[in-house]
Amino acid sequence: METNQKETMHAMPRIGDPAPEFKAVTTQGPINFPGDFKGDWVILFSHPADFTPVCTSEFMTFAVMEEKFAAVNCKLVGLSIDGIYSHIAWLRTIKEKIEYRGMKDVEVKFPLIEDITMEVANKYGMVQPGESETKAVRAVFFIDPKGVIRTIIYYPLSLGRNFDELYRVVVALQAADAFGVAMPADWRPGDDVIVPTAGSCGVAKERMESKEDMKCYDWFFCTKPLPEEKVWSKLKKK
Repeated sequence: METNQKETMHAMPRIGDPAPEFKAVTTQGPINFPGDFKGDWVILFSHPADFTPVCTSEFMTFAVMEEKFAAVNCKLVGLSIDGIYSHIAWLRTIKEKIEYRGMKDVEVKFPLIEDITMEVANKYGMVQPGESETKAVRAVFFIDPKGVIRTIIYYPLSLGRNFDELYRVVVALQAADAFGVAMPADWRPGDDVIVPTAGSCGVAKERMESKEDMKCYDWFFCTKPLPEEKVWSKLKKK
């Protein structure tokens, strides 16, 4: 029975699940998640602790990139198992004292959740006992405008996140939804996209508006161009 309880405590929601709901205090005031973010994409991410070096480098990077994420309708929400006063003191220290890789006077404006009870971290499976019983690992949840979890990425305590990849994921997910396609490895705006399999390339071509633009490598693998400007015209906020 104890084992089952522990497993439940650290259960992780899955891709395609509704994002677990919670109310919390943050550095930007109280939030009701994900209800307050309906209509927006959200990256909900956890970090192990305030006043730690890897987390500091990550928060500075997130803060510098916040407008870039906002331009594609994506908001940021952070979390650690620390109190609100610790959060405030740490973020003030970042702004007033830390200069790193050309970043300085960095002000973190997105909400950072207080989670000293570990309620949110446990709901999202952010605490991994094999890594730490008392700290949230570097989890990243991509949540769509309907409140559905679309992608989950986990990093260990010792490894900082790749922010180019986090941004690429947000853009790729939105483009895949907007154009009804799938994205090949390393896809970036302007690259060819994959036409969903339709039994054979012949059938797939019949369903396409521009048959001549389609390239088939075999019956199960067909691509078509998707110009970069067309992607951004759909994704960029007006």
